[in-house]
Amino acid sequence: MKNIKEFNLDDLKQELEALGEKKYRAEQIFKWIYVDKVKEFDEMTNLSLELRTKLKQNYTMCNFNILKKQESTDGTKKYLFDVLDGNAIETVLMQYHHGKTICVSSQIGCKMGCKFCASTGIKFIRSLTAGEIVEQILAVEQDIGDKISNVVFMGIGEPFDNYENVMKAIKIINNQKGLNIGARHISISTSGLVPMIYKFADEELQCTLSISLHATNDEKRSKMMPVNNKYNIKELMEACKYYIQKTNKRISFEYALAKDNNDNLEDAKELVKLLKGMLCHVNLIPINKIENGNYSKSSNENIIKFRDYLNDNGIVATIRRELGSDIDAACGQLRRKNLKSNK
Repeated sequence: MKNIKEFNLDDLKQELEALGEKKYRAEQIFKWIYVDKVKEFDEMTNLSLELRTKLKQNYTMCNFNILKKQESTDGTKKYLFDVLDGNAIETVLMQYHHGKTICVSSQIGCKMGCKFCASTGIKFIRSLTAGEIVEQILAVEQDIGDKISNVVFMGIGEPFDNYENVMKAIKIINNQKGLNIGARHISISTSGLVPMIYKFADEELQCTLSISLHATNDEKRSKMMPVNNKYNIKELMEACKYYIQKTNKRISFEYALAKDNNDNLEDAKELVKLLKGMLCHVNLIPINKIENGNYSKSSNENIIKFRDYLNDNGIVATIRRELGSDIDAACGQLRRKNLKSNK
């Protein structure tokens, strides 16, 4: 059966029409799912018994089960969800003064192989459907009894390697009659799939684009991120400049600082040279040490010096606040542990 959460409102209207029902019923169903957060068709009490029976016969609600949940002292919550086919994905809820931010996964596993990421070494299984992406938000909202205000596509997987489903999910998330999370409150991170950056620019959405950069020359970046062997820094920067020109929106460059690797003053100078004149922001990330990983966190002193050099030379830079470090909140850590414990 089809997952009813796969459909945006317009598509759901067509589904209802095909069932011999009035289109306006789709808006009622949409409200039940995304506003009232019901888990069963029988809870949709303003629908006729006949329609509810049709829905049960043709669709599933795809309610994820929580396999594990960890809560940090800073309020961060990490969920390991059963996606109902024997696989598991991670979702992280972060508390900020401006609201609740959810970090969603877009794939089960990841093909990118970034050397500093805990997802590396975990077998890629498949991409998530749009409904499975949306269900992460619903499942967390149902668990906490509160509304999510911001969504970031920075969990397990490369969002642009699952482009169509991610775009479908954004339309559902953004719909005013559903979850009603504004596009400006949605961020998408990519490791640098250049053709998809051009495609995303042409969508002219108001979402924020984040680029995982992490190094300023091809030699270093290719060692950290194999994707650079296919799309080098020059090609990546050209795509980024096209995005800025097309959308007039600022790009956020993610830069994970690894001790004795990409965190010295020369790296900061190269980064200024690379990004000079671009409408951008640099998000400095204290790297997470992972099991069997080759990279470790830069010193606090180096991180602050790096930030200050960028700011002093015209590149706006901030240091990402570390959340959930006591509960394996880095991407892939909880799923990796769960796989080990089940062997």
